[in-house]
Amino acid sequence: MKRNPLVFNLMVIGALGLATAAGAAEKRTLTLDQCLELGLASSKGLHASQMAVEASAEKLKEVTASRLPSLKFSANYTRLSEVPPFAVSLPLAAAPSGSNTFVISPSYFNNYTLKLSFQQPLFTGFRLQAGESMARLNAGASEQDLSRDRSETVFAIQNAYWSLVKARESRKVVDENVEQVKAHLADVRSFFDQGLLTRNDVLKVEVQLSSVRLAQLDAKNAEEMAAVWLNNLIGAPLDQDIEPAASNEILAASALAVPEEWSSLENLLAKAQQSRPELRAMSLRVQAGEEGVKVAQAGWYPQVLLTGNYYSLRPNPRILPAQDRFMNTWDLGLTVSFDIWNWNTAGHETSQARAQLAQAADALGRMKDAVAVEVRQSWLAFQESKEKISLAKLGVEQAAENLRVARDRFKEGVAINTEVLEAETALLQAGLSNTQALVDSELARARLSKAVGL
Repeated sequence: MKRNPLVFNLMVIGALGLATAAGAAEKRTLTLDQCLELGLASSKGLHASQMAVEASAEKLKEVTASRLPSLKFSANYTRLSEVPPFAVSLPLAAAPSGSNTFVISPSYFNNYTLKLSFQQPLFTGFRLQAGESMARLNAGASEQDLSRDRSETVFAIQNAYWSLVKARESRKVVDENVEQVKAHLADVRSFFDQGLLTRNDVLKVEVQLSSVRLAQLDAKNAEEMAAVWLNNLIGAPLDQDIEPAASNEILAASALAVPEEWSSLENLLAKAQQSRPELRAMSLRVQAGEEGVKVAQAGWYPQVLLTGNYYSLRPNPRILPAQDRFMNTWDLGLTVSFDIWNWNTAGHETSQARAQLAQAADALGRMKDAVAVEVRQSWLAFQESKEKISLAKLGVEQAAENLRVARDRFKEGVAINTEVLEAETALLQAGLSNTQALVDSELARARLSKAVGL
């Protein structure tokens, strides 16, 4: 049978489309550590911070090089206007040539200069030494900024990951509640068919089912939005379906594992003052400000330079008589300069540097206070989150038992339909509160780790 090419092509395209759709729908299971690895590798913000570190390192090399000897080569050509040569007329009889003028130095109108210059700073009022220290401290501060940005990125990924876990576990709780309401609706309809319940009882359960289905839709949308947020942070396609390798059971076990040193708030406060990269960066900038004052004060000191030059000139003006060929000479000198009066420019620069130093010191003090507040608040939130977990777990157990009793009583005809509906709603709220407590505990743990600088 002859194959229709158009039909065959459409079949191939359709098969490829189905394969692509199936690939896009495939879930990707990721742990938190995997998400952190992907996010840190793909973060544009961290790359920008890394470039800032490299720029600071190159700046340090530039400042360090200014203390070393420098060599400079230059070349020049000059065309001079024509002038008569330097000549002397002798009071003698005419020479055999017929002239009594003797040329001492001929005129050459094409001048060529080749120059190699050498310069070595000997004393600059400690400007170069202080500048190098200042650049080194600023480079160290940039590295601490990178650590701070990395910590911020880690926390953002943790926040997104646990938000996805919360959304997914909440959706599971709502899904279970939907099935529970469906089962109850089947029982109610069965009793209605037997004439044991009214139509209004059936409508109440159907309204309840519509309500939880709306909650189910909201939970699904929240899960998709959380996945988009996480995909954006880890550099994955925004429509990638991620399955977090975590559940309420895993979170409940993780909540019990608390480092021993976290029990002491004072230890955490002391640790934060030493470990927070923001504080270390600002401390380095304060030290850099102190070196900046020294740089400004250098204007009060003389500047001493050792200089040298090697010339290859054609003609060379130091050699008489002038000759139209390259001839080499050199010089070596010691230059001392001192500003006698410049309207107190150095004093103004020093006052400005001291004011900037005071600003940096004040910023460091404010930052230390803010870190102390952040650690204390994060520690209290973490302690509270642990207490909420036990209460939420107890609430789920009580709500589940209450629903079981209500259903049994309803089937025995000693409880009304409303009691079961209320018990189902209570179990839904208890399940959502339990998920919220477990995820909040992980977020509180991550926030406390960031606050301490771990």
